[in-house]
Amino acid sequence: MKATITSIELKGPLKFFALSANALKIIRQLKATSYKDFKKRGVWTTHYTMTLWNNESELKDFAKSGAHLDAMKKSKDIAKEIRTITIDTDTLPSWDEAKKLLENGKVFKF
Repeated sequence: MKATITSIELKGPLKFFALSANALKIIRQLKATSYKDFKKRGVWTTHYTMTLWNNESELKDFAKSGAHLDAMKKSKDIAKEIRTITIDTDTLPSWDEAKKLLENGKVFKF
C-alpha cells in the first residue's frame, strides 16, 4: 500500500478560510474513493494530512482529478510552502514519524 503525507504552511492565518473551503471539497472527493485511511491535523498556519491507498494508481487518480486538482492549482495563492512524501506502508505512521519523514519530502515554495 501507499501513504501520502503532506504539510502546508499558509501565507497567513486568514488563508485558513480558503484552505478550509478547499478541504471540504477534497474530503467529499476522497470519501467517494476506495482510500484505506485518512488523518488530518493543523493549527494556525501549519496543517497536515495523511492518506493511505491500496496502490499508487488509486493515489494518482485522486491527486490528478476533481477538487484535489483544483486545489493544487490554487495552492500558490494560499501556501508559503507545501511538503509531500509518498511511502510504502500498511498503516499510517504516527504524527511524530510523519513530520520526520516530511523532512526528506518534495518541497514546493511559493
